Amino acid sequence: MKKEKKDFDAIVVGSGPNGLAAAITIQQQGLSVLLIEGKDQIGGGMRTAELTLPGFKHDVCSAIHPMAAGSPFFKTLPLHEFGLEWIYPPVAAAHPLDNGEAAILTHHIFDTAEQLGSDAAAYKNLIGPILKNWPAFVKDLLAPLHFPGKPFAMAGFGLKGLQSAKLLSRTFKTEKAKALFAGMAAHSILPLDKMASAAIGLVLMTAAHADGWPIPGGGSQSLANALADYFVSIGGQIETGNMISSLYQLPSSRAVLLDVTPRQLLKIAGQKFSTIYRSQLSRYRYGMGVFKIDWALDSPIPFTAKDCSKAGTVHIGGTWNEIAHSEQQSWKGIHSRKPFVLLAQQSVFDKTRAPSGKHTAWAYCHVPSGSDKNMTDIIEQQVERFAPGFRDLISGRHTMNSKELEQYNPNYIGGDINGGAAIISQLFTRPALRYSPYRTSAKGIYVCSSSTPPGGGVHGMNGWHAAKRALKDIFKINLPPV
Repeated sequence: MKKEKKDFDAIVVGSGPNGLAAAITIQQQGLSVLLIEGKDQIGGGMRTAELTLPGFKHDVCSAIHPMAAGSPFFKTLPLHEFGLEWIYPPVAAAHPLDNGEAAILTHHIFDTAEQLGSDAAAYKNLIGPILKNWPAFVKDLLAPLHFPGKPFAMAGFGLKGLQSAKLLSRTFKTEKAKALFAGMAAHSILPLDKMASAAIGLVLMTAAHADGWPIPGGGSQSLANALADYFVSIGGQIETGNMISSLYQLPSSRAVLLDVTPRQLLKIAGQKFSTIYRSQLSRYRYGMGVFKIDWALDSPIPFTAKDCSKAGTVHIGGTWNEIAHSEQQSWKGIHSRKPFVLLAQQSVFDKTRAPSGKHTAWAYCHVPSGSDKNMTDIIEQQVERFAPGFRDLISGRHTMNSKELEQYNPNYIGGDINGGAAIISQLFTRPALRYSPYRTSAKGIYVCSSSTPPGGGVHGMNGWHAAKRALKDIFKINLPPV
């Protein structure tokens, strides 16, 4: 019997980093791929817009991209030929303290270690072995559960990374080193006493020494545009302004890959799934939300600690105890009076972000899921604490609470920008316990979002692994590792 002709070999829904990665991976095999984006502009979390005043370009969601620069898949693509420029601040991240000093994370492990004083050796002993094996590590870390390339080295990392950040922080004696690690671990969007909360801190610190924490010139949209332009250059098709709520809206294809979280997955394709799979998806746990703010500024932020002015990212939260308390409160549904604030100051290093002599800044704090509380005053108090006079420089601001973030991007359930809580039970089984986390229970339907391994972050590896699975299952194409 002759097979029915399909409109496309594959359709990818969602143009975030994972949707774009999945679409590119399949299109590279000479197949026909349609990428559908619900918004009028591609990018998902990689969008840049004039949110405050004319001429001030703000990253709507993602801003600093350590995992994009080090992504095994993105590194294989000629994105520089499509306008992508990475800008590297002299300091990857800074963590100001109330005594006027700052802990800093630089590109060089020895420079970072030495400014930690009596904790210099402890830092090198902690990060050094991971950095030594980083090229192999990063491929294993940004992947589903499998037998690693360097099993003994990976086991050593696992013994550290699967600990709680609280437990691993005992590696350090000084408040400066503990505070630096707390800020890194808080990117996990978990209480710091949760198992595996240490892993993201270790990964981000090592990534700074291996690949840096760069800024895409012109904004995060530049990364999305480069990926999309490359995809089109090899024959891919993109359709925007088409929000998919059902499979019946799609043209015919042999495979569908959905860059969505379990809640949307159930809505779009739930009728195709088994009872067990639907049940697993319905139990998926989302994490804390965020409150995000952008500022138009008349001059750079006047941090007391001068090293902060050299950093693309500034972690604002004071001591280890203060950050741990803040994250624990948000997890329990309480709005912190002194939240941990992640701040980026892209315009200090990228002059295209603001009119001449002016600047932008970007920040968010963690809040209870679904929060609609306005945290503007509380966040600005935290910045003012380490940069007196900051508020006097504000000429415009734009805010989004957790509910508004979900309206902007349906993947941000309750304001969760991580695609689901990174708790130990969901590290390798997100979004459900299956032989392949990218397969659904319906043939030809795959999930490629940050709700699959390796979780959140702008690196595209979820999309690449999902596409690799679909290529093998449906098209009998076996891809080599990246």
